[in-house]
Amino acid sequence: MDLHVRLEGRGDRAERIFRQIRDAVLDGRLRPGQRLPPTRDLARQLAVSRNTVGVAYDQLAAEGLIEGRVGAGSYVTDSHPPTGTARRAPAGTVPPRAVWRRVAVRETPATPRALFDFGVGAPDYTRFPLTTWRRLLARELRESARPFASYSHPAGHPALRAAIARHIGVSRAVRASADDVVVTAGAQHGFDLVGRVLLDPGAVVAIENPGYARVRLLYETYGARIAPVPVDEEGLVVEALPARARLVYVTPSHQFPLGVTMSLRRRTALLAWAERRGAVVLEDDYDSEFRFGGRALDPLQSLDRSGRVIYVGSFSKVLVPGLRLGFLVAPASLQPALQAARQLSDWHGDVAPQGALAEFIDSGALARHIRTVTREYESRYARIAAAIDGEFSKTLRLVPASAGLHLAATFAPGVLTTGTAVVREAATRGVKVGALAECFQGRAAQDGLVVGFGGIPSASIDEGLDRLGRAMTAALRAR
Repeated sequence: MDLHVRLEGRGDRAERIFRQIRDAVLDGRLRPGQRLPPTRDLARQLAVSRNTVGVAYDQLAAEGLIEGRVGAGSYVTDSHPPTGTARRAPAGTVPPRAVWRRVAVRETPATPRALFDFGVGAPDYTRFPLTTWRRLLARELRESARPFASYSHPAGHPALRAAIARHIGVSRAVRASADDVVVTAGAQHGFDLVGRVLLDPGAVVAIENPGYARVRLLYETYGARIAPVPVDEEGLVVEALPARARLVYVTPSHQFPLGVTMSLRRRTALLAWAERRGAVVLEDDYDSEFRFGGRALDPLQSLDRSGRVIYVGSFSKVLVPGLRLGFLVAPASLQPALQAARQLSDWHGDVAPQGALAEFIDSGALARHIRTVTREYESRYARIAAAIDGEFSKTLRLVPASAGLHLAATFAPGVLTTGTAVVREAATRGVKVGALAECFQGRAAQDGLVVGFGGIPSASIDEGLDRLGRAMTAALRAR
């Protein structure tokens, strides 16, 4: 390994080498068992005599920081574990733009999971076909040695683009060829590309209210003006759209967070409005694969005849979020800009997982996986919905849904508590759940709970609901 040591200025060089290596051991940059460069190599690198380095090594050994092994070299010992005070970059005083002071990092997998996780947006990772995926990825790594040697196309692996086009063409009636698909690092990356290509500072973006806050925050960082648009039992209220909206973000198949499906009448009206106004519709079809009942309506993209819809999908909900694989389907007029934006940001994604996913789709494994987990998710949904209509019926009203990984329930009339209060009480009992009011921009028109069922095992649902019920009782009593 190369070991950077600063020797500028005057003074005892052996002492400076000793102190810098000692500091690297104590702050954890050099780990126990790590081999140091031979004295000859380090002396040549630093342009000093070998004896100077030898003196420094002798002093390190005398303090028990390193040890010599006959015929093997010098190694860091484990007798002085790192102090835990690793060096940090300078704190600095340079502020970000004001908008970034309001944007926080979301909870990450490093955060301990709740005992009873009714959180939103998480699929059941135990259902992920890891053995099949490992085999496909290993084969792709063997067969993809040549693609790794050079940069790839910013739109993504050709086989995956074609597989996605076929898959969504059959499962969702999306009209697309491989040339219409851009592979992304998840849906959020797709939203980001769209924003960079379409939004000037001050552009108006219409977003469902309640809606997905991460999209609103993303477009605020571009300087867009966010226009919240109400949602009712038919989905986005088209009549409430601002005339100047450049982009309209919608979740028509399974509205987030309410779960309602946009009616065909509203879909037709939205497309007609977009054509009249010269606006673009950003259709987020985030978890519509998991459908429990009723006939699925055609996506906006398949109804669009004027090239106004960008369709975004993700494999984070279908498989696991850690894969960071998604896609967007965009009109040909936007493809050059979207691909250039992808190339400017990170050039392209990881080639091997994209190739493995292409084979996973084309072999039928994805369709089989979706069928299997949909049955499981439908069972979990039914149990939670039955509880809300039963033992929770005095406090909650179920918002009917027929797809997805979560459901919403509003508080019954006269219930004097807040979703935030219930969430707080539930957390003390090891239960994670969402507050409906937190999905609104501005003052919430409704309050209640958003309950996910992808991340909680079936065996834990009943106890989790029991604890949630006690949390609601405590929240009501506290009022």
